[in-house]
Amino acid sequence: MHWPIAEVARMSGVTARTLRHYDEIGLLPPARIGANGHRYYGEHQLLQLQQILVLRALGVGLPEIGRVLAEQVDEVEALRGHHRRLLAERDRLDALAAAVSRTMAELEQSRKDGRPMTINRPENLFEGVTPSQYEETLHDFPEHAEAVATMTPQGVEAGQRERTAQMIRLAELMAAGHAVDAEPVQAETDAQYRNLTALRTVTADEYRAMGRSCVDNEPWRAAYEAIAPGLAAYQRDAVEAYAATRLS
Repeated sequence: MHWPIAEVARMSGVTARTLRHYDEIGLLPPARIGANGHRYYGEHQLLQLQQILVLRALGVGLPEIGRVLAEQVDEVEALRGHHRRLLAERDRLDALAAAVSRTMAELEQSRKDGRPMTINRPENLFEGVTPSQYEETLHDFPEHAEAVATMTPQGVEAGQRERTAQMIRLAELMAAGHAVDAEPVQAETDAQYRNLTALRTVTADEYRAMGRSCVDNEPWRAAYEAIAPGLAAYQRDAVEAYAATRLS
């Protein structure tokens, strides 16, 4: 049995334009093309489309999906592999949702009590966040992303924990009323800068841009604001003061 492209689009939720693109790049050719030029898909193509959509949901790019489809021999075994990855992704999302839920509850309680939020285990903020996702937030800084990409997953995780600990120390300084150019704040900012330059050289302009990203980059801003409202702008201003006085 063959289904026309419009019907496949309706069943799968993939647009006909996307299906035509998959055909053009050789990823998913139709079973046949009718005399009217319309594409028709059989059961084999539907199974391949399912695999494509599963792999796309797992963040796999189209070139890599093409290699996976070309190299696989046993469809059942391939589906078993996809199933294992989906279960792992489900567990990761469950952990991420739990981490966000804990943070929301702690923030709500701290606001009710009228006190700053205290995080006893900073790594909890990043539970469920993978190294690859952290690298994605560095898209505005490709050279730094390349340096991070050379690190082991354990190294990236350790770096995330240290950054979170630094963010918390900065939040405590902000809560204590220190100005962004005060010595304790600048000492903390200097430690952050030295951690960055341990990977690669970071210019004053680039460090300023990273400071601005604490506010402009949504994942970064959310991480700062999860610790203390206003912390993202406080970090940005501390970086600007540091670059102006120590890197100029």
